[in-house]
Amino acid sequence: MYSTLQIHVRNCRFRAFHGLYPEERQKGNDFVVNLVVSYTPQSGTITALDDTIDYAALFSIIDTAMKEPVDLLETLAQKIAAEIHQKYPQVTESEIEIEKLNPPIDHFTGSASVRLIRRES
Repeated sequence: MYSTLQIHVRNCRFRAFHGLYPEERQKGNDFVVNLVVSYTPQSGTITALDDTIDYAALFSIIDTAMKEPVDLLETLAQKIAAEIHQKYPQVTESEIEIEKLNPPIDHFTGSASVRLIRRES
């Protein structure tokens, strides 16, 4: 029997400087990041951290990426996914959503987000 486990890291809030426009790079914006990684455990019962994926390490990957400004949220999501899949080859799928809470769009109230789903074959 094969089981798929998911690790969720939710509602990670950041003040960061991503965006195309100079004011975004100067003033920054508020972001929320959600992550889900799926994997198939290699052993039966998980009894140690080495048997699973450390959600603190996943947060560290997100945190590091959020500190490095990029123009596009798509780029940021791809960087996070690439780092996760490189560090954890057992990950079969990752889903990353990055939400910009106050995008600089005239007369717009709301948020904008990008969601990336990466599947390994």
